[in-house]
Amino acid sequence: IRAAREATQPIRARTGGSTFRNPEGQKAWALIDAAGCRGMRLGAAQVSEKHCNFLLNLGGATAADIEGLGEAVRERVRAHCGVDLHWEIARLGMAA
Repeated sequence: IRAAREATQPIRARTGGSTFRNPEGQKAWALIDAAGCRGMRLGAAQVSEKHCNFLLNLGGATAADIEGLGEAVRERVRAHCGVDLHWEIARLGMAA
């Protein structure tokens, strides 16, 4: 199981885990990939090349980097796919 996860997810990288919930009947990673977000960066944060539904801290990423990148991904997915992605990561200090 560990080898299978390691082959498809950035488990050794600094991430907050799966970033967005899967919309009903769809996969968030596939929508993110279809919108051209694989590898997208903001500051020291990057959309994982290995699994698009993970945001990586490349070293020194701020909360603003992660938040801004996530929101840019959401906007791009909405524009390209017509789907609203919802955060799966609990963001502290943010209104629920």
